[in-house]
Amino acid sequence: MRRGFPLAAAAAIALLTACSTPSVPGSTGQGGSQAPATSDRLTIGTTADVVNYNPLVGNSRTDSWVTNLMYPHLTQMDEAGKRIPYLATEWSYSEDGKTATVKLRDDMKWSDGKPVTADDVVFAVTAVQKEKFGVVAGLITAMEKAEAVSPTEVRFTLSRPDGTFLDNVGFWLPIVPKHVFEKAPSVQKFANDADWVSAGPYKLTKVERGQRYIMERVEPYGPGQPTVKEIVFRVFPDVNTEVLALRNGEIDLIGNVLPPSTAADLKNDPKLKLVQVPSLGWAHLQYNTKRKPMDDVRVRQALAHAVDYEAIRNIALKGYAKSANSSVLTPSQPDYADPSVSEYAFDPAKSKQLLREAGVTNLSLSMIYDQADPNIARWAPMVRDAAKQAGIEIKLQGLERNTYLDKTLKRDFDIYAGSWAIMDNPPANLGLAFKTGGFINYAQVSDPKLDKLIDEGQRALTRQEAKAPIQEAAKIIHDQVYDNVLYVETFNIAHSTKWTGFKPMPSELLSIVNPLSLAAVKPAS
Repeated sequence: MRRGFPLAAAAAIALLTACSTPSVPGSTGQGGSQAPATSDRLTIGTTADVVNYNPLVGNSRTDSWVTNLMYPHLTQMDEAGKRIPYLATEWSYSEDGKTATVKLRDDMKWSDGKPVTADDVVFAVTAVQKEKFGVVAGLITAMEKAEAVSPTEVRFTLSRPDGTFLDNVGFWLPIVPKHVFEKAPSVQKFANDADWVSAGPYKLTKVERGQRYIMERVEPYGPGQPTVKEIVFRVFPDVNTEVLALRNGEIDLIGNVLPPSTAADLKNDPKLKLVQVPSLGWAHLQYNTKRKPMDDVRVRQALAHAVDYEAIRNIALKGYAKSANSSVLTPSQPDYADPSVSEYAFDPAKSKQLLREAGVTNLSLSMIYDQADPNIARWAPMVRDAAKQAGIEIKLQGLERNTYLDKTLKRDFDIYAGSWAIMDNPPANLGLAFKTGGFINYAQVSDPKLDKLIDEGQRALTRQEAKAPIQEAAKIIHDQVYDNVLYVETFNIAHSTKWTGFKPMPSELLSIVNPLSLAAVKPAS
C-alpha cells in the first residue's frame, strides 16, 4: 500500500553476488540513440536494486517489477484500476457472501514443466494466513480456509461476508509453486535467490547485483505472448543519471515515476514521451491521536487549516497533482468519491481560534519524513512555514529511510508525512488504515462508530452496497482529521518514442512496468 513499504531482509544472496555475468550488448549507449528499436531487447532504468526474490514478502519497487514478471496473480488491473482476469478466468461469491470461488486457466506451466494449479493458489494464500506476514495477511482476515475443488477451481470459506476478499486476494497475492516453496521451513524466510521456478511471461536468467537483471521471454505463454524477447533492468544511482541514460539511448524507459521538476524538464523533448496517469494513492499528513494535544480534534483541525494545499500542489508538485478534497475517497475512485466533502481551507486565523478553544498555546511538534522522497522533501518545509503563520512550530525530521520506517511502525512521531502508493479498494483500505488495530493505522485511530461503518462496507458484496457506509466513514475521517490528504499526484513516466503500446497502471509500484504492459509493448513503426 505504502510507497517503499517495509522490507523483509533478503537472505543468502552471496551466490548471486559472486556470479560473473557478461555485460548486455548495446547497453553502453554508444550509438544507442541512433539505432532503431527492435523486439530483441527492452532496457528499463530503476534507482532501486533488487532486495528480495520472494514475491510473497513485502518488496521494494524493483523487487515487485521483477517478481511480477515471474509469478502470476489471479487478476491484473486495467488503466482505470478495475480488476481483469489473468490466472483467474472468473470469480464469484455465494448468496450469503461466506463462500468465494475462483476458476483458473488450464494452460499455464511452471518453468520446470509442472502445471500451475489450484493447489499452488491454496498453498500461497494458506502460507500467508498461517505465518501472518505482509499486507496480504491483513487483507484476508475473513478467510477460514482455502481448498482446491479441482485443478482449476479454488473455494474459499469465509467467517463472515467480505466483499473485498476476492479483489484483495486476486490482485495482491502472487502465486508461487507449491512444490518448491513447501520445502522451506518458513515461506516468509525463504530467500528464493537461485534456481527460480516461475510461471510469468519472463524468467530471470542473469544477475549482476546492483547493476542489471536480465529476463528472457517464456514461449509459449498462455495469457499473451510478449513481443520483446529480453527485458533488462539497469540500476542507476539517481534519477538524473537515469534521465541522461534515457536521452543517450542507453535505456528505453525509466520505470520509476519522475519527480515533477524532472517531468517538467522532459516534456518538450521530441525523443521522449511522458505517460501520465493519476495515482490511486495519495500524499498525506497524519497526526498521532494518542499524543496530547493531538488527541483533541480541535488541535487536529487547527493543523489541517495550517496547510497551504494549493501552494504544495502548484509549487512542489509543479501542477502535477490535484485536490482530493481532504478526503480518503479521492477522484481516482469515482465509484466512491463524495462531491459533498470539501478541502480544509488554508486559514491561519481559524487555526489560532481552534487552538484557543482547545486551550493550547505555544504548540510545537515534530514531523518525520523520508528525506530520500523528492516530493516530500520539497513540500515539508512548506508545511513548516505555513504553520508558522498560525503560531504553530513544526520541527522537521528528515530521516534515513530505515529509521523513518522504524519510527512509523512504532508510531513514534507527532506528525507523519508520507504517501500511499495504492489505495484501490476503499472498504479494505479503510480497514487497514483507520480501523482499531489496523495493520497500517499509523495515526492510532480508535473510533467505534468508524469501525462499525467500515465493517458494514466490507460485508457488502457489491460496490453499490458498500458506497453509503464507506462514504459516511470517510466523512468521519475527514471531520475528525484522522488523515489529512494533501493531493493525488499525476504520475509521469518517461520512455523513448521508439517504443509504443505501454499500458500504464495508476500506481508507482506498477507504472508501465507491469506484465500486461511489457507483454504489449513493441517497437514503434
